[in-house]
Amino acid sequence: MRKYWVLQRKSFSFLIDKKTTVSIIALTLGAIAAMLLSIGVGDMYIAPWDVFNALIGTGLDINQLIITEFRLPRVLVAFIAGASLALSGAILQGIIRNPLASPDMIGITGGAGFAAVAFLTMFSDDSNNLLLSINYLPLFAFGGATIVAFLIYVLAWKDGVTPIRLILIGIGLMALLQALTTLMMLMGPIYRASQATIWLTGTVYGTSWNEVKALLPWFIGLIPILVLLVRRLNIQGFGDDLTKGAGISVHRERFLLLMVCTALAGSAVAFAGAMGFVGLIGPHIARRISGSSFGGLFPASALIGGIMVVLADLAGRTLFSPLEVPAGVFTAAIGAPYFIYLLFKNQ
Repeated sequence: MRKYWVLQRKSFSFLIDKKTTVSIIALTLGAIAAMLLSIGVGDMYIAPWDVFNALIGTGLDINQLIITEFRLPRVLVAFIAGASLALSGAILQGIIRNPLASPDMIGITGGAGFAAVAFLTMFSDDSNNLLLSINYLPLFAFGGATIVAFLIYVLAWKDGVTPIRLILIGIGLMALLQALTTLMMLMGPIYRASQATIWLTGTVYGTSWNEVKALLPWFIGLIPILVLLVRRLNIQGFGDDLTKGAGISVHRERFLLLMVCTALAGSAVAFAGAMGFVGLIGPHIARRISGSSFGGLFPASALIGGIMVVLADLAGRTLFSPLEVPAGVFTAAIGAPYFIYLLFKNQ
């Protein structure tokens, strides 16, 4: 009989077996290796040992400058954004009980993208100058994601919200938002349309410590909420009747989880653009490694999503140098075939 480590508190409990624990430790080491590799590789190669010395403040001045001011913030934002999108996808797949659910599939990232394009279009003058600071772009993106999530929930309500209505309404809104985003790009200046296209693809180009300081509190603040909701999300996987029998308000919990999902996806998209398929692939790979219990699925999904975006960004800035390709191109190149595979597998 398998031994489990049981973590009990008043508000939550979940099971993590030894195999899952070993897998999470391996993924953590893999994430550290991926980040060190991404920090060291570029126009100027820095050996892993020199990267480590620079991070602890004992390296050469030139290495410390390149790493701490240019590469490290970019890698951190890429990892946090990937982890947030993967966690968002894991939550959605738990709520909807559909393995094909993800924030980009039901329109949450589409809402953030439309709001960002609207910002670039509406606040540009005839000379291609922005009337508002570009620093307001993340705020608009997050607001767009939140509004769409709220609309999905309201439109799906009919004596409660069922998973099938959530995903159908979400797909419909996604199609509408894609059309509106294209229209907004056609109406705006050509220069802004090009800028919006790159952002919609997903990129962490030009990231600084300001983005890290703005994104990190969202991620850290939402993790304790997820820990509190783990047990209830596990129970929801057995169906609404059993969930109600356990004394849990299904619709209230579903709404709360949807808001957490939106906060994770919206904050990630606001600072890294609309990275496609990370929220779909990350939880799927994690489920194969850690099983279906969200106690192990959440950390595994976050680590895999972070690794995906870090490596995609590394590929984007090195494979076609001096041309820099947005990281979202590589996540989509991997994600699209995997999505087709999932469609055939799940019939």
